[in-house]
Amino acid sequence: MLPAMPHDARERFLAAPHIGVLGVTDPRGGERAPLVVPVWYAYEPGGEVVVETGRETVKARLLRAAGRFSLCVQDERRPYRYVSVEGPVTAVEDPVDPAVREALAHRYLDPDEARDYLAATAAQLKDDIVFRMRPERWRTADFAAFAADFAGTSAEAPAAD
Repeated sequence: MLPAMPHDARERFLAAPHIGVLGVTDPRGGERAPLVVPVWYAYEPGGEVVVETGRETVKARLLRAAGRFSLCVQDERRPYRYVSVEGPVTAVEDPVDPAVREALAHRYLDPDEARDYLAATAAQLKDDIVFRMRPERWRTADFAAFAADFAGTSAEAPAAD
C-alpha cells in the first residue's frame, strides 16, 4: 500500500503551483486511450479545480462530453509525492473571466513574465473557457516516510567482507 498524505497535506499540495496532467475519456472510437495533457490549473483548499482551455479544442469537447475529468500533480524531487483527483465538471465559464486568466498566469510565471504573457496572448480571452471540477476521489502518495525507513534499513545493513 502506498503511503498516503493526510487530508490537510493533500489539500496544500494540490494548491501549490505544480503542472497538472489532465485526463479525460476519449470516446472518439477505435482503441483510443484517455486524452492526457499537461495543464495550468488553480485550486484552493476545499474548493474546485479550475482549468482554462480553448473553446474549440479537443480537450474542451471531450470535457463537455464526459462531464468529469482527473488531474494528477506530482513533485519529481525525492522523496516523490503526488496527488490525483477526479470528479464532475461543476461549471463551464464561457468566456474566461480575465481575472481567472490573470491569476493563472501569475500562479505559474514571475510578475514580469506574467504581464508579458498576458499581453502577448490577450486574444485568447475571446476564445478560452474555464472548466471547474469538484474533487470527489483523491489518490495520494508521499514517499517521505518510506524513504526514511528505507534509508534507515540500508544504513543498518552489515558491511560486506
